[in-house]
Amino acid sequence: MRKMMYSWGTFTGRDKWEKGAGENARMLPKAGHEERKKQETKRKRKLKTVAGKLLKAVASGKETAAKKAESENVAGNLLKMGKNRKEAEGETPAEETVCEFIEQGKFFQACNCISDLEHSGSDAVGKSESLYTLLAERMWAVVGEALCGSDRMLLEPLQSVGESLKWEKQKEEEWLGRDQEMESVSTWHPNFWKKDLEEKLMQYMAAQISRFVPTCNTNEAALKQHLSQLEATFLPNLEHKSSFFKEAGLLVTYAQCCHASLSSHLSTLTDNKHCTFSQCLLVYEWCLNMYKSSGTGLRPRQTSQHSLALDVQSLVWIILKTEEKLLAVTQKEVGKALEEAFDIGKTPCADAAVIQIFKEKTEAAQHISESLSEKVEAVCLEEFLSFLQSYENEVRNFLQIDGCPGICSSLRILENCCILRTAWCKLTYICSASTGQDAKVKGFLYRMEDEITEHFLQTVTSKVKETLKDHFKKCDSGFNHILESLKQSFLAFGKKKTDIYEALVKSVNVIIITEYVQALLTTSRKPSSVQRKRIVSKIEEDHRTLQTVFKECLGPAAGAVKDPIKAILELIQTCDAEGMKIALLPILKEFPDLREEHLSAVLDLKDSLSRKDRAALLKAFHNNCGETETETTLLFADIEVKPRKYGLCGCFCC
Repeated sequence: MRKMMYSWGTFTGRDKWEKGAGENARMLPKAGHEERKKQETKRKRKLKTVAGKLLKAVASGKETAAKKAESENVAGNLLKMGKNRKEAEGETPAEETVCEFIEQGKFFQACNCISDLEHSGSDAVGKSESLYTLLAERMWAVVGEALCGSDRMLLEPLQSVGESLKWEKQKEEEWLGRDQEMESVSTWHPNFWKKDLEEKLMQYMAAQISRFVPTCNTNEAALKQHLSQLEATFLPNLEHKSSFFKEAGLLVTYAQCCHASLSSHLSTLTDNKHCTFSQCLLVYEWCLNMYKSSGTGLRPRQTSQHSLALDVQSLVWIILKTEEKLLAVTQKEVGKALEEAFDIGKTPCADAAVIQIFKEKTEAAQHISESLSEKVEAVCLEEFLSFLQSYENEVRNFLQIDGCPGICSSLRILENCCILRTAWCKLTYICSASTGQDAKVKGFLYRMEDEITEHFLQTVTSKVKETLKDHFKKCDSGFNHILESLKQSFLAFGKKKTDIYEALVKSVNVIIITEYVQALLTTSRKPSSVQRKRIVSKIEEDHRTLQTVFKECLGPAAGAVKDPIKAILELIQTCDAEGMKIALLPILKEFPDLREEHLSAVLDLKDSLSRKDRAALLKAFHNNCGETETETTLLFADIEVKPRKYGLCGCFCC
């Protein structure tokens, strides 16, 4: 073993001085005795000062190369000072013995000597701490040399390191068994040896891994190459060193550090914010392949290549942690994809795009294992349900915005609901959705559809009512603009074949017709002949526009929609009274909720209608209104028309 440093006496001439002092002591016993006491006091002071410096350097955790050289010098100083004392007193001091054991790599023996020194006197604690520090530093130096090389001469010192750690554990158990104060046990220097050794091993192992930090630009090929390097170089290097540490009795600690180092590195790959589902799946597959090659999977134990670095228990733990991260990334990516696909402010996507989000992940996982595919599938379904819940809240917030959201935005949300319903229906055939999940999804969709439909119809009613307020008094009230806007919005609706679309268009049609008739019947009750002709002309034009809009939106289904505006036009455009009576009968049958004030307001629009013909028509109304079936759809029931104020005579002429 190499010597650490020369003694201080060699450089200061102390050896010669002490030799002369010894001769003088024989000549002058009393003076020599006093001189020897002074030198002993001075030696103790130097030893204490050197030990204090060493403790301070180790405690700081930031030793420089110069400090390391100084600490090595300390060992030499302690050893030489011990020799000087031996020459002076004729006996070997404990610190000298410890230093010799440390120099020879006999750390276990040094531990026993220091332990004896701890209980030998009042200043023994300070000396022992300095020696423990020196001992630990030399032990870790030996461990470092063993990691970096393969010199068999280091085996005995390394074995002594293992024995020292066992000694520390035994001493700690003895202390605790004697009810020693916990504070003194916890601050005892050897208490930190195991942790220091683990740190030394982890630092070495981390340095053996090639640097790889995933970024947003990292592709799968680069990650595959890195994982291949781990398998080809990192793991074999650890395996090669394991036999050395096994002989030294440090295999358990070495193996634990191997597993911790590998797990830590794999975590850096999967915990990175840029890690994608595909990249995480690659890491998971690599871990699974290592597990299979460990001897408990598809391959027999004899073919295991990394039995130390990848024992079964540690691999299972790493696989479970990687799987946990993989499922978390799955949840994150599915949620983000759904949010982007169903943004209220964007054009709705196709249901096929939603299905693709799920399929690409479940199918990729299925290539690895059926079990993983089922877990990924379950996470996707749960995230779909979670998204619906957040989307419902987003829709409600949208409906509460000051100022009614546009008709187009409301229709976009309704279309999203249709797409989500279709997508869910298809997913239940692909994935194994539970009955509870199915009920929750349908519940979310039904509530959203009802809320947005109600809001949409209220918005349409409000806009149409406001536009028709002075429609028959103005040349351009904006009514045609609303109809065109509705038509474009309905035509842009992607799910025209769904029941909700047809029901929505028919509801809008009823709202517009109802509001139109309401505005028509509440207009000026005594229009001039010119005004009557202009109103009838406007009704004809509006009716044609309405017919065009709803035929384009509904197609053949538009023919089944009731048309009271057409009935009113036919009634007031009939030339003679008898013809008007005939035209009135189907109106009463189709609209049984028509009241007398409604008919009277319609007759006010008839040009050149005599009092006699008017009375005959009202009489015909009274004779036939009770014979109609009341089960048909009501339209006039909610239309309020103030009864006409007749003259004092009660006739229609005033």
